[in-house]
Amino acid sequence: MERPTSAAQPKHTNIGVIGLGIIGRAIAGHLRRKGFSVFVWNRSPRPVPNFVGSPGELAGFCNYIQVFVSDDDALRQTVEQLSEKLTPRHVIFAHSTVAPDSMRAAAGVVERRGARFVEACFTGSKGAAEKGELVYYVGGTEEALREGRPILEASSKEIMYIGPVGQASAIKVATNMVTAGSIQAAAEALALVQAQGLPLEKFVEAMRINASYSGTLAMKLPKMLERDFTPHFSVKHMLKDMQIASQIALSHYLDLGVTAAARDQLLEQMQWGHGDNDYSAVLRKYLHEPGTGYAEEPQIQEPLEQSDAEESITALAAAETPNVEPQEAGLVASPESLLGFSGTMNATAPAAAPLRRGFLKQLLSRFSSGEE
Repeated sequence: MERPTSAAQPKHTNIGVIGLGIIGRAIAGHLRRKGFSVFVWNRSPRPVPNFVGSPGELAGFCNYIQVFVSDDDALRQTVEQLSEKLTPRHVIFAHSTVAPDSMRAAAGVVERRGARFVEACFTGSKGAAEKGELVYYVGGTEEALREGRPILEASSKEIMYIGPVGQASAIKVATNMVTAGSIQAAAEALALVQAQGLPLEKFVEAMRINASYSGTLAMKLPKMLERDFTPHFSVKHMLKDMQIASQIALSHYLDLGVTAAARDQLLEQMQWGHGDNDYSAVLRKYLHEPGTGYAEEPQIQEPLEQSDAEESITALAAAETPNVEPQEAGLVASPESLLGFSGTMNATAPAAAPLRRGFLKQLLSRFSSGEE
């Protein structure tokens, strides 16, 4: 049931939406259903109502503009494109999960034009956006929040004030660390349960009465058992958030082991070409269909790094398994290009997965006997 509109809600308000990904598209549809005039822009054109030619054109129609772009660079580019058309009548809502410094930089661009800036990171998936039940973590000045609150109320069930611009971004990244770590742990737990020959459903039942059960697990575990990785929050976006967390950690000399593990497994899924899947796809690393093993995964044709010993292993594996054809699987150039720093993941790990048990025994025998 829809909540009544706030008494302070502006009448006949035009709202601009930039970025028509999963959430932006859902929010635009929800606002239209509530009777708002919604104008939209996306970097790739979409056949949707009121699609305009540029962010500047959008600013000409709308005083309130909600920005749902994916990363730091996209946010910076968007506010730069908007800036020439911004006036004191505009309020810009930045909903991206980005580094706190990037959010502050975007606010600076907007505020230099006299417009107001509201940092409004959100939690909630596609369904929550469609129902207008997002939760916003917000930051900004009192004036900006007072002006922007009615717009946020139109698509949320709760608004939590965090502090000055940048602080809400830090909170959002921190909450996503817990989310990613929880699903990573669940994937590993399911692998252990399967290795013991137990029904996976028993684990789900046990978790439902466990103190660590959460809304995330309630939503993801059934889909993980079905191998349903339809995106609600993609691998590539969760990976980006874990990269931000890791970069913040490095700058403060923090050792975030769980976050690093979650980041590395998300990166592996990106390398396999699963970046647009739901982030729960990390399950693929650990859980296989009964009787199949891991040989179903494509091999990487050219591993990112390879020592001399690993080259020997790869050559022997090729001789042992002639029917496995290598193929490219959306492999990125290097972990450094994604992370901005040297990651800890062994990028060659997937290539070893298809080795047959007999070959592994033979290889171990050679090493134990000193034969090379």
